[in-house]
Amino acid sequence: MRMMKLGLFMMGEGHHVAAWRDPGVRSGTTLDIQHFVDIAKTGERGRFDFLFTADTNAIFYGDDLEQLRRTTSTLRLEPLTLLSALAMVTDHIGLICTATTTYLDPFHVARQFASLDQISGGRAGWNLVTSSAPAEAANFSHDAHPDYAHRYERAAEFAQVVLGLWDSWEDDGIIDDRESGIYFDPKKLHRLNHKGKYFSVRGPLTIQRSPQGRPIIVQAGQSEQGRALAAETAEVIFTVQQDLDEARAFYGDIKSRAAAFGRTPGEINVMPGVLPVIGETRRAAEERLDRINSLIHPELGLTRLSSILGMDLSPYPLDGPLPEIPPSEEQQGRQKVVIDLARRENLTIRQLYQQITGVRGHRILCGTADEIANSMEEWFQGGAADGFNIMALTYPEGLDDFVDQVIPILQRRGLFRTEYESRTMRGNLGLAIPENRWTRKSPTA
Repeated sequence: MRMMKLGLFMMGEGHHVAAWRDPGVRSGTTLDIQHFVDIAKTGERGRFDFLFTADTNAIFYGDDLEQLRRTTSTLRLEPLTLLSALAMVTDHIGLICTATTTYLDPFHVARQFASLDQISGGRAGWNLVTSSAPAEAANFSHDAHPDYAHRYERAAEFAQVVLGLWDSWEDDGIIDDRESGIYFDPKKLHRLNHKGKYFSVRGPLTIQRSPQGRPIIVQAGQSEQGRALAAETAEVIFTVQQDLDEARAFYGDIKSRAAAFGRTPGEINVMPGVLPVIGETRRAAEERLDRINSLIHPELGLTRLSSILGMDLSPYPLDGPLPEIPPSEEQQGRQKVVIDLARRENLTIRQLYQQITGVRGHRILCGTADEIANSMEEWFQGGAADGFNIMALTYPEGLDDFVDQVIPILQRRGLFRTEYESRTMRGNLGLAIPENRWTRKSPTA
């Protein structure tokens, strides 16, 4: 039976922008390794497919420190360092993080993720992104942030270089023959010799393939360019979806695009972000969400919403409608989701930032554990998702509630595993080990 996939999206005190102000949340957890160890162990107890942590190489929501003083998002650990530590205290759960193609170098990225894949025994994944924060340019000796088309063109070539480097070693290339004194077969170690528009990379990589072949490729693009890149390269796609019909349309579009690249539908897992708010009754859950929404300062809510929409909303009345918004150069897919929500539900700017900025545009499921499981099953069985990227309202309470109340319901319905199937992330996701371009073999994970 087809099983739902679940990712655990880790973030500081919780995914709500005001989580740090909640009385039940411990202070100072943003940089606390024990906090993330606890999250990872809870995730593994819940049999999640993977942990995921996002990243940015700048303060994401602009340079006005007066406006940013109301959020903890200015602090974050470097994700590969964090996941390497978590690899040592977990056994099965996958480890995915972000690395940008806009300002980093493909050899560096290939080496880092191949290292994590070896350290974890085949549990690494790379969230392939282009940088949407213009402030990153100044941290990498650039005078200006490249435009949207340039970023995606570079990303496509970047991905091909990384994938090529990960195939540097054939799987039986290491001989380790002490008697003859030969350590590896030079015929099974390959230079990439890539020369393209953006990169010239000889190779080979100094790390061989892992038990899962290579790291999982994750992508989150919802724009035209993002969908094209995801359909060609991604094995997991994170999406921002609010409406079931729109989610079905996105799901179908991605699967059909993948087929054009000779890929089967099962090679890509589409996983919308979901923030569950769980209560003994729906009213109790709604009151819980209302309490934390009330902790969003209007200044912060307006700043966050303006950033997502790519337009300064401060001249407009908070209790008035959303004005006409020009297309964004930074977050086109997410901008459309938010604008569509505002128009569909006739939300004021204040109502929109309360609903959106708390969780950056992702869908909120508010109700009893059964109601949340029902909604997840509807999307999963209804052709809108292969699973979900779960975002806890706060830690530890929001995550504990989901693991202890919702997951058992999904398991009883036969929708989610009770035990891990594999020691590798690729095996747990039901994905075949990709063939090495030099050997053309494709064993199973």
